[in-house]
Order: sequence, then C-alpha cells, then structure tokens
Amino acid sequence: MTAADNSRALIDMGEVRKSYNLGLPSEAEVLHGVSLQVQRGEFIALIGPSGSGKSTLLNIVGLLEGMTAGSYRLQGQEVYGLDDAALTLLRRSTLGFVFQFHHLLPAFTALENVTLPALMRGGRISTKQREHARALLASVGLANAMDKRPAALSGGMQQRVAIARALVMEPALVLADEPTGNLDTASSDEVFVQLRRMHVELGTTFVVVTHDPRLAARCDRLVELIDGRIARDEAVTHAPGG
Repeated sequence: MTAADNSRALIDMGEVRKSYNLGLPSEAEVLHGVSLQVQRGEFIALIGPSGSGKSTLLNIVGLLEGMTAGSYRLQGQEVYGLDDAALTLLRRSTLGFVFQFHHLLPAFTALENVTLPALMRGGRISTKQREHARALLASVGLANAMDKRPAALSGGMQQRVAIARALVMEPALVLADEPTGNLDTASSDEVFVQLRRMHVELGTTFVVVTHDPRLAARCDRLVELIDGRIARDEAVTHAPGG
C-alpha cells in the first residue's frame, strides 16, 4: 500500500504496541508492533485464538484503551496525545459499537435504546433522529417491536436493536466484538445477515471480531492475530453466489 493510500485510510496504525502493568515485575506486552490499514467501506473479520490480542486491538481502535507505543490515525487525525475530552468527541463522532452482550437498558423500549446515543451526545432527541431510529429498526426487521422492552425480545432481536443503536449516529466505522458469540447458529446467521446488509446499504466500514469460521469466511478480508502479531492479512474469495 502506498503512502498516498495510507493518507486516505480510515484507520492507519503503525507499529502499535500495548503493554500492561508497566514498570512492574508482571509487565507484559500483548501487542508487538501491529501495523494495520483499513479503507472506507471494508468489511473485515479480525480472527485469532483466545489471548492473541484481538479485543485489545479492537479497544485501541475504538479509543477505549491507549497504546504504549506506535502511531494511530483515525480519519486522518493522530490519536496519540489527545486528552480524554477529545477522545470522547472523536469516538462519538466516528465510531459505533456492537458487543457480544447487547447492553440494552432493560427499562427502555427498543426505540428508546436506539435513540440513546443521540440523547447522550446532544441532551435531547430531535424528530429527525427519532425517525431515523425508527427507520433503522424497521430495516433490521423490528418494525413491530419498537415499543417492546428487551425482556420481551429474543436474543437475536436484542442484538439487532444493538446494531441499530450502533448505526443511529451514522458512524464511519462500526466495531463489533463477537456480536454473535452469545447466540445460537440460526440467530447468529440472522444477525450477521443484518450486519452485511447495513454495510452494503449504508457503506459503513465494519471490523468484526469473531471466533466463528463460518462468519469470518463471509467477510471480505481476514486479519489474523497470533501472539500479538498479524500473522495473516488477506482478501476472502467468495464462491459464486456466496
């Protein structure tokens, strides 16, 4: 990839290292010089065995953890050195998150859960934002469940609410950490279909951590971490019609 390509990358990480317990006898480095570029509109599977550093890398990409060394530019902005307020602003304006556990608020309806990011950012929810949330819920097949609370929804439905919530502020990048890891096979397929469809329809970039080889094979690019290093980074060849 050329320098010009890197300058246009949504994510441009160079030689990123991450250590825990710095200066202590238990100090351990879990990322050993990871370099990664992600272009706008990609749909990437981040794979690797447990303990390989996947979640740590995703947390650094998501501005939830800092790095020990290296460089990281998100939408062309260098992240290293930003204070907490600037990181929070960049996170809210650029990123959406889907986790293994949906983290829906049980007292809120599906619609209220989806509009929560708008409420947190601006202190109020505009009519346009509410209608956008309704449209997102409808697009993931929940037009008739908007007023239901999480307890009244299946696991797959709850995760689709979480997908709509991640997309409501129209982020450039959605990070999904084992989004189907708590679901059965049928529900996993259902949720993954929605992720791919939203990727196609909205052009949103997705980085998905998954242990499921079936789902990884349906992404467009595989990045494999082993022992804190990128061991493989390649395009996925899909079967015709797949």
